[in-house]
Amino acid sequence: MMRLLTLIATMSLGISSFAETPRWSQLPPIPDAEGFAGAFAGVSGGALIVAGGANIAGDKWAEPLAKQWYDSAFVLEAASGTWRSGLKLPRPLAYGVSITADDSVICIGGSDSATHHREVIRLAWRNGALTSAALPPLPQPCANACGALVGRTIYVAGGIDTPTAARALHTFWSLDLDRLDHGWNELEPWPGPERMLSVAGVVGSDFFLFSGASLRAGPDGKPARTFLKDAYRFTPGHGWRRLADLPRAAVAAPSPAIPRGKGAVQIISGDDGSKIDFQPVREHPGFPRDVLIYDSAADGWSIEAGAPFSRATVPVVRWGERFVVPNGEVRPRVRTPEVWALETR
Repeated sequence: MMRLLTLIATMSLGISSFAETPRWSQLPPIPDAEGFAGAFAGVSGGALIVAGGANIAGDKWAEPLAKQWYDSAFVLEAASGTWRSGLKLPRPLAYGVSITADDSVICIGGSDSATHHREVIRLAWRNGALTSAALPPLPQPCANACGALVGRTIYVAGGIDTPTAARALHTFWSLDLDRLDHGWNELEPWPGPERMLSVAGVVGSDFFLFSGASLRAGPDGKPARTFLKDAYRFTPGHGWRRLADLPRAAVAAPSPAIPRGKGAVQIISGDDGSKIDFQPVREHPGFPRDVLIYDSAADGWSIEAGAPFSRATVPVVRWGERFVVPNGEVRPRVRTPEVWALETR
């Protein structure tokens, strides 16, 4: 059945949409031996900025984990250049939403080692200096959400409000960049389960919400995940519509989804939940490397092999003619300093 679904979806997409083979290349790695998950990333002053993030300090396999959050920031002014380091965020921060807008990187929510935050920070690269300024805060603390810019409006969906939350948020917020004084609007959420670590998408003037994980209290009281495959489309003025389910879950996949042809987006890697209890953890083979392609006109999916990496908890940044995936998790507890770019020219 899955093979038939894939064939039908692929045929519906049309040969012209996917005639070119994706061209991935590596940019200079972040100058950190471990690399980061959940960093903020975007473009300002023509430069690529990667800031904050978290990794596991010391022994990756020790229990309990010794995760560390960072305030370090890095700037790459040219794809063939060298990363500038020694720059800082106002505080250690990770697992928020990154938006590039108005020649700045907007860092939304996120967490540190103690709590989740509602602050929104605008980073700008000007004359060799990284500056920060406050924007209207979120309605409540939030990390592990997804979000995207549609026109001049930022949308943020889901997440969790505390580090120990046993239930994800069922929230959908918007911020009009031309009416910052109005702050964030609380909108009607999607008609499905609450979730975190979803993938956002944009086609035209519509916002898309793909996959994610809902939470429940496990037998030990700790949060347990349910991996979701449902998807939704939000049209301003018309609300939400449920879409065809993903072929597999893609929890914490690089977000937002990357445009692919006319009216289509692609979701790369992410956690499908098939190895959630894999033991020993240190031998985990990594997340799936396939690519899920969604055609918004046909409401259909196809699957493509060939992504050169597996990744989770990492933003996607459009930098000129490239879509950049900076760092992230390659498998549980393991980050990478690699920076990959999908060439669109």
